Amino acid sequence: MIQLIEPYTEENVRALKIGDMVHVTGVVYTGRDAVHKYLHEGGKPPVAFENQMIYHCGPVVIKEKGKWVVKAAGPTTSIREEPYQAHLIEKYKLRAVIGKGGMGPKTLEACATFGCVYLHAVGGAAQVLAECVTDVLGVYLEHFGSPEAIWAFRVKEFPTVVTMDAHGNSLHAAVLEQSKERLKQFA
Repeated sequence: MIQLIEPYTEENVRALKIGDMVHVTGVVYTGRDAVHKYLHEGGKPPVAFENQMIYHCGPVVIKEKGKWVVKAAGPTTSIREEPYQAHLIEKYKLRAVIGKGGMGPKTLEACATFGCVYLHAVGGAAQVLAECVTDVLGVYLEHFGSPEAIWAFRVKEFPTVVTMDAHGNSLHAAVLEQSKERLKQFA
């Protein structure tokens, strides 16, 4: 298990390769469709994304005794952000994207060019992943609605797997190619 601890650096990210199991400790910002579109179209970011991570997640967060508490923090399907992600990686020097299902060739190219990785989080484990959130540091762009807002989380040993690395390798693309070859055997 590799520990990726903030500050996230290009050097640390470029040392990762597909298949590496990584525990993330530090700040992670959530962002889904509305945030990606807003930033892509020139919206002003409410946080400093440079050398940070964006997590494709619409968390379930409630207030208990005046404090935000994360009840569920599972990943959402990342491919929806493909039209925006490469631009955001370049513009904001993101070091990692966390989600599920992988992303496409534009994002993979941006990861290799700018030193970013795609970290796959386990889908269906939202409550377990929420236990890795040690603190809610803030919420931004709340007018998009709670699941679409940017939530700033401090996480500890958040479990992920590198499925797209900063060297142009994609586990998702490799599995797709292997599947196509296997299908030819049955045709």
